Amino acid sequence: MSERKIGEVILDLQNISLRFGGVKALTDISFDVREHEVRAIIGPNGAGKSSMLNVINGVYHPQEGTIIFRGEKRHEMEANAAAKAGFARTFQNIALFKGMSVLDNLMTGRNLKIKTNFIQQALWWGPARKEELEQRRKVEEVIDFLEIEHIRKTPVGRLPYGLQKRVELGRALAAEPQILLLDEPMAGMNVEEKQDMCRFILDVNDQFGTTIVLIEHDMGVVMDISDRVVVLDYGKKIGDGTPDEVRNNEEVIKAYLGTQH
Repeated sequence: MSERKIGEVILDLQNISLRFGGVKALTDISFDVREHEVRAIIGPNGAGKSSMLNVINGVYHPQEGTIIFRGEKRHEMEANAAAKAGFARTFQNIALFKGMSVLDNLMTGRNLKIKTNFIQQALWWGPARKEELEQRRKVEEVIDFLEIEHIRKTPVGRLPYGLQKRVELGRALAAEPQILLLDEPMAGMNVEEKQDMCRFILDVNDQFGTTIVLIEHDMGVVMDISDRVVVLDYGKKIGDGTPDEVRNNEEVIKAYLGTQH
C-alpha cells in the first residue's frame, strides 16, 4: 500500500452503547477516524459491526455516548444530517433499484445536491435543465472512474452480482461523500472481483481524498488496504491499531479462533 498523508481526527466516537430492549448490541465502544485514512471494523458475525455503522450514519441512536464530527459534538447523528454532512453508505445486501438503469441508479445519489424545486424539475426548464445536465456530468465522471461505461444503460437487475456491488459503490460516490461507509463491499465476490473492488476503494481514497470506514470479513483484504483496524466481539472493542498490531493481539487471535468466549 502506498504511503498517503493521513490527517487529523475528523470523527470521534466516545463510549458508544446501544441496546435493543434487553439486548446489548454495543457496549462502551470508543474509537476515532482520521481524515483520508482507510479505517476497518472487523469481528466475528454478531460482533456489532453493522450496528456501529448504523450509529455513525444516524440509522440507530445510541443510549449512551457521544459522536464528534469535525469538532461538533452530538449525542446522536440524524440520518438526514449525516447525509448532508457528507456521509454515504453501501449495504451488506445490495440496495439498488433493480428495474432502473445503472445511470438512473447513480443519479439517485445526487438527490441532496439538487437545488431546483419539483415543479421546475417536472417542466425541465431553465435552471432545472441546466442543473440536471450538471448532475448528469458528475455521474458520468463516476461511471468513467468505475469503468462501467458499457453497462450505463443496462437495468441493474440484469447485471452479475460483482457489477451490482460496483454500481452501489458508484451511487455512494455520486453523493461526493467526505466519509464513505462500506458494509462488506466484497461479500460474495470471487477473487478477481475482490481485486477490482480493492483497487477502486484505494483509488477513491487516493484520488478523491475520501475517508473510508469499512466492514470486511476477508482478513487478507483488511490487512492489505487498511491504515488502522478496530476489532469488535460481542459488541465490545477488543483491539484497535495498525494491521500489524491487531494481527499480533492475543485477545483478537483468541476471539477469531473461537477459544475464548
